[in-house]
Amino acid sequence: MNRFNNPLILAMALLLFAQPALSQTKNGFELGNALVPVEEILRGGPPRDGIPSINYPVFQDPADAELWRSDDLMLTYDQGEVSFAYPIGILNWHEIVNHDLGGTPLLITFCPLCGTGMAFDPRVDGRSLTFGVSGLLYNSDLLMYDHQTESLWSQIDGRAVSGPLAGTELEPVAIRHELWHRWRERVEGSGKVLSADTGHRRNYRISPYGDYDHSERLYFPVTHTSRKYHPKTWVLGWSHNGESKAWPFPELAGHGAVLEDRIGGKAVQLHYDPEVPSAELRDESGNLLPATRAFWFAWYTFHPDTDVFEAE
Repeated sequence: MNRFNNPLILAMALLLFAQPALSQTKNGFELGNALVPVEEILRGGPPRDGIPSINYPVFQDPADAELWRSDDLMLTYDQGEVSFAYPIGILNWHEIVNHDLGGTPLLITFCPLCGTGMAFDPRVDGRSLTFGVSGLLYNSDLLMYDHQTESLWSQIDGRAVSGPLAGTELEPVAIRHELWHRWRERVEGSGKVLSADTGHRRNYRISPYGDYDHSERLYFPVTHTSRKYHPKTWVLGWSHNGESKAWPFPELAGHGAVLEDRIGGKAVQLHYDPEVPSAELRDESGNLLPATRAFWFAWYTFHPDTDVFEAE
């Protein structure tokens, strides 16, 4: 008997031949043209949109936001006379906010596993993209996807790593990391805070990641590691003119509040705030630069050739 007349053998053969195609798809995303090794794109646990992005954010006056305490951390963005605060307590559960600021789109992203809060201009070739959480990770970092083309985007790299837009980069936007009470003092009556009325039932006072911020343990493997610092040491990182540099917070604490430095031929200033802790990177004119506050392991795995500031 011809073996392919046997339904069981035929099914096994079809499955065997289909394996290469199946291996190029994860969480429903096509990875055939991935710019990173497909085997290093890992499922984080939740399915696509299992961590729901906030697509229609509601904002309220700070005086009406009774959930937050003075030392709660916010990502903040200033637009003209108005400043917006995005509580980390909410971002821990949603990771992405698609914010339309009166016709100007802003993409707010947060990866709890890397500690990275980053903002981008989501316009590509004149088209505004909106983003969701893919449920996939690369180097333990959030892989976003855009709803329009279903390309996957690496948050820390700020570029698409698969799909129709593979290789495209998003323009980073400078934001701050501020404590709730400090932000309110700074903006006075010109602030708006993301409401906890997100349409989802979550306890925004509790992080689903427990003591992860302090543990040496990583939940997922990364391609490059360094034991120079505890993996969860906070650093501020920035790349310019082909050079990358990290300013670890313990080194900044040993230096002082303001540090003058150079990267890629550009003069910059570091303003360190131990209360948060956080740091801001500014140019010679005092303009805020889109540097990345991250865990040491996360910055290093994406920038293994990074220069590192060390206090003398």
